[in-house]
Amino acid sequence: MADDTTTPGDRDDSGLSGGAGESGNFGDSGNSANSGNEDGLHFNDADLDAAMADFEREFDQSQNSQNQGSQGPDSGFGQNDTLFAGASTGESTDQPETQQSIEASFDDELQGLLGNKAKAAAIITRLTSAELLAAFCQLSDISAVCIDDPQGAVAVLHNLDGDSPEAAAKDLTTVVSGMPAILTVNRADKLEATLFLQGQAGEQFAPPILFASAAPFVEDLMLGITPLEDILSDRKSFDSADLDHDGALAVLAKHIRFGRGNSSIS
Repeated sequence: MADDTTTPGDRDDSGLSGGAGESGNFGDSGNSANSGNEDGLHFNDADLDAAMADFEREFDQSQNSQNQGSQGPDSGFGQNDTLFAGASTGESTDQPETQQSIEASFDDELQGLLGNKAKAAAIITRLTSAELLAAFCQLSDISAVCIDDPQGAVAVLHNLDGDSPEAAAKDLTTVVSGMPAILTVNRADKLEATLFLQGQAGEQFAPPILFASAAPFVEDLMLGITPLEDILSDRKSFDSADLDHDGALAVLAKHIRFGRGNSSIS
């Protein structure tokens, strides 16, 4: 019995010795770790910073290669997007142009109502040729479309701002000395008809009297009943803008006969 029983002192010694042995082993493993550090298994701060820098560099390279790869296949799509964007831009620019046209038309109507711009203006002559009248307009620096009519050619004026119609009648009768012309103007829905001779304004006519002696389309034009485009569609016309100075002189040569001491227009 005495041999099988261990005393507390014996247990403590064995425990201590075991602990000592274990602690000695921990010490050995700690030494092994230290020796491992010396072999390069442990990273100090410098090594860690270098490793992180390498990782970031590899990550950036990977991202760049992915971006380049994605740009390749999508480049065509990007061009298409650009084309579609251009197309849509083209459509959007049409809208401002349409808006500007509407605003310009509204402004013209407003100026016409205020009387600052005539709604229509025409110079009525007794010339038998609209081509000849267009030549006279070109030489007088008048922008107009001239329409043939058996009762006399009519010049429909393009410039309707301010007193431009009156200035055109003065210039025409000054350049073509001795030729009378009647200017009819619609301003703010008020019709006026004035005789011009040698650059001077003379007698005024009541619209009914003028319309009775003028070409039939003049009344429809001045009252806004028939658009100018419809009038031109079934009548022979000449635009002064289609002639230059030499062309106008050539037209005059065709229609003017020169004789001894006088000349006449045919």
